[in-house]
Amino acid sequence: MFSGIIEEFATVVAIKRDRDNIDLTLTCSFTKELKIDQSVAHNGVCLTVVEIDGDNYVVTAMRETLERSNLGLLKVGDKVNVERSMLMNGRLDGHIVQGHVDHTAVCTKTEDANGSIYFTFEYEFDPEMAKNGYFCVDKGSVTVNGVSLTVCNPTNNTFQVAIIPYTLEHTNFCDIKVGSVVNIEFDILGKYIARLQNLA
Repeated sequence: MFSGIIEEFATVVAIKRDRDNIDLTLTCSFTKELKIDQSVAHNGVCLTVVEIDGDNYVVTAMRETLERSNLGLLKVGDKVNVERSMLMNGRLDGHIVQGHVDHTAVCTKTEDANGSIYFTFEYEFDPEMAKNGYFCVDKGSVTVNGVSLTVCNPTNNTFQVAIIPYTLEHTNFCDIKVGSVVNIEFDILGKYIARLQNLA
Protein backbone atom coordinates (compact mmCIF):
# COMPACT_ATOMS: atom_id res chain seq x y z
CA MET A 1 0.00 0.00 0.00
CA PHE A 2 1.24 3.46 -0.92
CA SER A 3 0.23 7.09 -0.48
CA GLY A 4 1.19 8.60 -3.83
CA ILE A 5 3.78 10.86 -2.23
CA ILE A 6 6.90 10.33 -4.33
CA GLU A 7 10.17 10.08 -2.42
CA GLU A 8 12.36 10.84 -5.42
CA PHE A 9 13.02 9.54 -8.89
CA ALA A 10 15.28 6.58 -9.55
CA THR A 11 17.33 6.34 -12.73
CA VAL A 12 17.24 3.31 -15.02
CA VAL A 13 20.80 2.00 -15.45
CA ALA A 14 20.11 -1.30 -17.25
CA ILE A 15 17.25 -3.24 -18.85
CA LYS A 16 17.34 -6.99 -19.47
CA ARG A 17 14.67 -9.08 -21.14
CA ASP A 18 13.98 -12.55 -19.76
CA ARG A 19 11.34 -14.23 -21.94
CA ASP A 20 8.14 -12.21 -21.31
CA ASN A 21 9.63 -10.40 -18.31
CA ILE A 22 11.85 -7.35 -18.03
CA ASP A 23 14.46 -6.91 -15.30
CA LEU A 24 14.99 -3.24 -14.54
CA THR A 25 18.16 -2.13 -12.77
CA LEU A 26 17.82 1.24 -11.10
CA THR A 27 19.73 3.49 -8.73
CA CYS A 28 18.46 5.95 -6.14
CA SER A 29 19.59 7.51 -2.88
CA PHE A 30 17.95 4.92 -0.62
CA THR A 31 19.18 1.76 -2.38
CA LYS A 32 21.25 0.78 0.66
CA GLU A 33 18.11 0.90 2.83
CA LEU A 34 16.22 -1.58 0.62
CA LYS A 35 15.82 -5.28 1.31
CA ILE A 36 15.18 -8.24 -0.95
CA ASP A 37 11.40 -8.90 -1.25
CA GLN A 38 10.57 -5.29 -0.38
CA SER A 39 7.78 -3.59 -2.35
CA VAL A 40 8.57 -0.32 -4.10
CA ALA A 41 6.24 1.61 -6.41
CA HIS A 42 7.81 2.51 -9.79
CA ASN A 43 5.75 5.06 -11.75
CA GLY A 44 2.90 3.81 -9.58
CA VAL A 45 3.52 0.09 -10.20
CA CYS A 46 4.22 -2.07 -7.15
CA LEU A 47 7.33 -4.17 -7.89
CA THR A 48 9.42 -6.46 -5.70
CA VAL A 49 13.12 -5.89 -5.14
CA VAL A 50 14.87 -9.09 -6.29
CA GLU A 51 18.53 -8.08 -6.19
CA ILE A 52 20.73 -5.40 -4.61
CA ASP A 53 24.25 -4.67 -5.83
CA GLY A 54 25.95 -1.63 -4.32
CA ASP A 55 24.05 1.49 -5.38
CA ASN A 56 21.84 -0.46 -7.79
CA TYR A 57 18.80 -2.66 -7.29
CA VAL A 58 16.76 -4.87 -9.61
CA VAL A 59 13.00 -5.34 -9.98
CA THR A 60 11.13 -7.59 -12.40
CA ALA A 61 8.07 -6.59 -14.43
CA MET A 62 6.00 -9.44 -15.90
CA ARG A 63 3.96 -9.36 -19.12
CA GLU A 64 0.67 -8.39 -17.41
CA THR A 65 2.41 -5.41 -15.83
CA LEU A 66 4.07 -4.41 -19.09
CA GLU A 67 0.76 -4.55 -20.97
CA ARG A 68 -1.00 -2.29 -18.45
CA SER A 69 1.77 0.22 -17.77
CA ASN A 70 4.46 2.35 -19.36
CA LEU A 71 7.33 0.33 -17.86
CA GLY A 72 7.95 -1.45 -21.16
CA LEU A 73 8.68 1.94 -22.76
CA LEU A 74 11.50 2.80 -20.34
CA LYS A 75 15.02 3.36 -21.64
CA VAL A 76 18.38 3.52 -19.87
CA GLY A 77 18.71 6.98 -18.33
CA ASP A 78 14.96 7.51 -17.82
CA LYS A 79 13.68 8.86 -14.51
CA VAL A 80 11.19 6.69 -12.61
CA ASN A 81 9.09 7.95 -9.69
CA VAL A 82 9.69 5.74 -6.65
CA GLU A 83 7.92 5.35 -3.32
CA ARG A 84 8.47 2.75 -0.64
CA SER A 85 5.40 1.16 0.96
CA MET A 86 3.45 3.24 3.44
CA LEU A 87 4.00 2.95 7.19
CA MET A 88 0.66 2.39 8.90
CA ASN A 89 1.59 4.52 11.91
CA GLY A 90 1.98 7.78 9.98
CA ARG A 91 -0.08 10.44 8.26
CA LEU A 92 -1.72 9.69 4.92
CA ASP A 93 -0.48 12.74 3.04
CA GLY A 94 -1.77 11.59 -0.35
CA HIS A 95 -4.53 9.01 -0.77
CA ILE A 96 -4.79 5.22 -0.64
CA VAL A 97 -2.81 3.85 -3.60
CA GLN A 98 -2.53 0.14 -4.27
CA GLY A 99 0.26 0.21 -6.81
CA HIS A 100 -1.99 -1.63 -9.29
CA VAL A 101 -2.06 0.43 -12.47
CA ASP A 102 -5.42 0.41 -14.27
CA HIS A 103 -4.58 2.09 -17.56
CA THR A 104 -2.05 4.08 -19.43
CA ALA A 105 -3.00 7.57 -20.57
CA VAL A 106 -1.46 9.99 -23.04
CA CYS A 107 -0.67 13.64 -22.33
CA THR A 108 -2.62 15.69 -24.86
CA LYS A 109 -2.04 19.22 -23.60
CA THR A 110 0.00 21.32 -21.18
CA GLU A 111 -1.00 24.83 -20.12
CA ASP A 112 0.81 27.44 -18.08
CA ALA A 113 -1.20 28.42 -14.98
CA ASN A 114 0.89 31.42 -13.93
CA GLY A 115 3.31 29.44 -11.79
CA SER A 116 1.87 25.95 -12.04
CA ILE A 117 1.12 23.78 -15.07
CA TYR A 118 -2.09 22.03 -16.09
CA PHE A 119 -1.59 18.64 -17.73
CA THR A 120 -4.44 17.05 -19.70
CA PHE A 121 -4.47 13.26 -20.09
CA GLU A 122 -6.61 11.04 -22.30
CA TYR A 123 -7.26 7.31 -21.78
CA GLU A 124 -9.36 4.67 -23.53
CA PHE A 125 -12.92 4.76 -22.22
CA ASP A 126 -14.59 1.40 -21.54
CA PRO A 127 -18.26 1.64 -20.43
CA GLU A 128 -18.10 -1.69 -18.58
CA MET A 129 -14.96 -0.66 -16.71
CA ALA A 130 -16.55 2.71 -15.90
CA LYS A 131 -19.50 0.93 -14.27
CA ASN A 132 -16.99 -0.58 -11.86
CA GLY A 133 -15.41 2.73 -10.91
CA TYR A 134 -12.68 3.08 -13.50
CA PHE A 135 -13.22 6.79 -14.12
CA CYS A 136 -12.40 10.20 -12.65
CA VAL A 137 -14.62 12.62 -10.75
CA ASP A 138 -14.06 16.34 -10.26
CA LYS A 139 -11.94 17.02 -7.14
CA GLY A 140 -11.47 13.27 -6.68
CA SER A 141 -8.13 11.49 -6.47
CA VAL A 142 -6.10 9.91 -9.25
CA THR A 143 -2.57 8.57 -9.35
CA VAL A 144 -0.41 9.56 -12.34
CA ASN A 145 2.97 7.80 -12.56
CA GLY A 146 2.58 7.12 -8.85
CA VAL A 147 1.84 10.75 -7.91
CA SER A 148 -1.30 11.38 -5.84
CA LEU A 149 -3.21 14.20 -7.54
CA THR A 150 -6.57 15.98 -7.54
CA VAL A 151 -8.73 15.67 -10.65
CA CYS A 152 -9.88 18.77 -12.56
CA ASN A 153 -12.38 18.99 -15.42
CA PRO A 154 -12.94 15.26 -16.06
CA THR A 155 -14.82 13.89 -19.07
CA ASN A 156 -15.55 10.26 -19.95
CA ASN A 157 -11.98 9.75 -21.15
CA THR A 158 -9.93 12.80 -20.12
CA PHE A 159 -8.93 14.68 -17.00
CA GLN A 160 -6.62 17.47 -15.95
CA VAL A 161 -4.23 17.80 -13.02
CA ALA A 162 -2.46 20.93 -11.77
CA ILE A 163 1.23 20.49 -11.00
CA ILE A 164 2.98 22.90 -8.65
CA PRO A 165 6.67 23.77 -9.21
CA TYR A 166 7.87 21.51 -6.36
CA THR A 167 6.16 18.45 -7.85
CA LEU A 168 7.46 19.33 -11.30
CA GLU A 169 11.02 19.48 -9.97
CA HIS A 170 10.93 16.39 -7.74
CA THR A 171 9.04 13.89 -9.93
CA ASN A 172 9.28 12.81 -13.57
CA PHE A 173 6.52 15.26 -14.44
CA CYS A 174 9.50 17.38 -15.48
CA ASP A 175 9.86 15.06 -18.51
CA ILE A 176 6.16 14.71 -19.41
CA LYS A 177 5.13 16.47 -22.59
CA VAL A 178 2.41 16.11 -25.22
CA GLY A 179 2.52 12.50 -26.41
CA SER A 180 4.06 11.09 -23.23
CA VAL A 181 2.50 7.87 -21.91
CA VAL A 182 1.78 7.74 -18.16
CA ASN A 183 0.37 5.19 -15.74
CA ILE A 184 -2.94 5.92 -14.01
CA GLU A 185 -4.62 4.27 -11.05
CA PHE A 186 -8.19 5.28 -10.28
CA ASP A 187 -9.35 5.75 -6.69
CA ILE A 188 -9.88 2.37 -5.00
CA LEU A 189 -12.69 3.76 -2.82
CA GLY A 190 -14.61 4.79 -5.93
CA LYS A 191 -14.15 1.31 -7.39
CA TYR A 192 -15.61 -0.36 -4.28
CA ILE A 193 -18.59 2.01 -4.17
CA ALA A 194 -19.33 1.48 -7.87
CA ARG A 195 -19.03 -2.29 -7.48
CA LEU A 196 -21.39 -2.34 -4.50
CA GLN A 197 -23.96 -0.31 -6.44
CA ASN A 198 -23.79 -2.81 -9.30
CA LEU A 199 -24.43 -5.68 -6.88
CA ALA A 200 -27.44 -3.98 -5.27
